[in-house]
Amino acid sequence: MKPPQKTDVLPIQFYEQPTEVVARELIGKTLVRRHQNRWLGGLVVETEAYLGENDLASHSHRGITNANAAMFEAAGTLYVYPIHAHCCFNIVTEKAGTGCAVLVRAVEPIWGISEMMARRQIDDSRNLMRGPGRLCQALDINRSHNHQTLQKNGTFRIAASHDDRPTITATKRIGISRDKERLLRFIWDGNWFVSGRSGDHLKKPLRR
Repeated sequence: MKPPQKTDVLPIQFYEQPTEVVARELIGKTLVRRHQNRWLGGLVVETEAYLGENDLASHSHRGITNANAAMFEAAGTLYVYPIHAHCCFNIVTEKAGTGCAVLVRAVEPIWGISEMMARRQIDDSRNLMRGPGRLCQALDINRSHNHQTLQKNGTFRIAASHDDRPTITATKRIGISRDKERLLRFIWDGNWFVSGRSGDHLKKPLRR
C-alpha cells in the first residue's frame, strides 16, 4: 500500500460535519506524517468524539481558554495538548466557535514502522501507536503542531483507504470521569491495534 497522495487528502468539508460523524468516518482512513523526508503512519482504528459546552468530558465545556483555544478554531485545525509527558492529537470539527474535536486514539502502523519503533525504543509493533500518547511519540507530534491546520500544513495527510472496509463499533470513552455513558468512542471492531480492553470488541481481535 502506498502512502496517500496529495490529491487523495480529505477535503476540509469532511471535518465540518457533526463530530460524531467525523469520528466514526475517520475509522479506516489513512493518517501519515512527513518526517525527515519519510512518510510515517497507518490506518486509523480508534477515535473519540468530544463535543462542545454540553459535553462535560470535553476540554471546551467551560468555554475558551488559552489552553483549549485551538478547539474553537475552524474545522481541520489541529488541537494538540500534553498529557503524562506526551501529547494527544485531535482534529477540530464543525463550525468555528463550537469547541468540538475528534481525538485520534490509535493507528495500525503501515509506513515507517522501523523508524517509529526506533523512536519509541520498542520492538513490538502492536503497541507502537496503540493509545494517544504512544501515537504522538511514534509520529513525533508535539505542542508545536497545536493550532496548525490540515489545509495549510503539508506535514500531515489524512485520506481515504481503498483496501479495507472496517466494521465499526461505538463504545464508551476511556479515561474520563464525566459523561462516561455516552457512546462516543469508535473502534475498528476486531482490529489488533485498538487500545483498551479486548472485551470492547464484538469480534475477536486478530493479529495482522
